[in-house]
Amino acid sequence: MKQLLSKMLNHEKLTRHEMLDILIGITEGKYPAEQIAALLTGLQMRGITVDELLGFRDGILATGVPAILDAPRYIDIVGTGGDQKNTFNISTCSCFVVAGAGYKVAKHGNYAATSVSGASNVIEMHGVKFTNDIDQLNRSINESNFVYLHAPLFARAMKFVTPIRKNISFPTIFNLLGPIVNPSQPKCQLLGVATLDQMRLYNSVYQKLGVDYSIENSIDGYDEISLTGNFKVTTNNYERIFSPSDIGLPVAQASELRGGDTKEEAMQIFDNVLENKSTTAQKNVVIANAAFAIQVYEGGKDIAECIAIARESIESGRAYQALKKYVEVNS
Repeated sequence: MKQLLSKMLNHEKLTRHEMLDILIGITEGKYPAEQIAALLTGLQMRGITVDELLGFRDGILATGVPAILDAPRYIDIVGTGGDQKNTFNISTCSCFVVAGAGYKVAKHGNYAATSVSGASNVIEMHGVKFTNDIDQLNRSINESNFVYLHAPLFARAMKFVTPIRKNISFPTIFNLLGPIVNPSQPKCQLLGVATLDQMRLYNSVYQKLGVDYSIENSIDGYDEISLTGNFKVTTNNYERIFSPSDIGLPVAQASELRGGDTKEEAMQIFDNVLENKSTTAQKNVVIANAAFAIQVYEGGKDIAECIAIARESIESGRAYQALKKYVEVNS
């Protein structure tokens, strides 16, 4: 570790294999906390490279619990978080819209970090019991088109750095890992990012991983398509700035997307959307995010057609049925 820290002080980049070895060493207790903190600080100050991020990803997956699903194709829909917008659970809601439309979804997530309710919060509040039992996970995705992978049950390495991350209190490379350490390693991903810098980083990461992807950023700082203004989309096939009108949807107001002040309020909004009882703005923002996920899954289907598929999933009741079936299978 001292040699690697010296490399960083000389402004040298660490290799993907060196980062993998570091992560494994952390789980084996090889390094004192001070050295780990120095590494994380140095990476953050210098800027994290694609290979450095991928090396830690490799380490998380190598030391974690795998979730090899027997479905041939499925998608993860996730945001980086950290946008400080406290929106309702848009990504998770979109998952059930996509599942209701007949596509398989394997979402990887955790409890809230900066908002009232994260994916694990809203799912757990429906009475779901989290598990890493592979038979149960496969039953879930095959019977309801949806499976949820609660991150702490899979990424064993994270517990070794939790005290250090709390003590240094600023974002580190670990804050970037969530979207790329799904233990089922999906070949499709819709990712919302809070900044264009993150978009460029993950674009390079996904190209190296060889997955089908779509990365979204709302220009006003949301880590998802918010419809509050223009948004940028980068995929395997194109890079474009959209306005809400480009996809046939009206502009939304920021106040219409708030997730409430309690987990109970957040869950009520979540259920209202899937039951087709929400406000128009809440419904539209979920339709938009689900549509771009469907476009990734389908390999480039016209977005207007994807919007129609997502809308029909909600209005037909199939999105809500997907949620009910998932809860039934996992309670």
